[in-house]
Amino acid sequence: MNRRPRDGHTEWCGKDHRCGLGEHRSDEIVVDVAGRSRAVLVRVRTAAGREHAEVRVRVALAPTEVAARRQLVGLLGDLRHAVTRAAITARPRPRRAG
Repeated sequence: MNRRPRDGHTEWCGKDHRCGLGEHRSDEIVVDVAGRSRAVLVRVRTAAGREHAEVRVRVALAPTEVAARRQLVGLLGDLRHAVTRAAITARPRPRRAG
């Protein structure tokens, strides 16, 4: 569990200009494949206390329209799979009768 220090920030919070309006935001985690793709992940806790992962992805597309569209279809499928997997993992587990 992430404890909140007296200043209200979490242990992973960037504790700077990124925090505002009750949100807490981590430093960016960057995955960079030079000239090909880049992904940036930020952990966010909203004012309501809900935590999220915010992800931005930039991928170089093929120079031809058909190939670029194929890439986009594949990327959307991969993103759907990743988001669905994360959402299933985040669901609360039902309590067992005991």
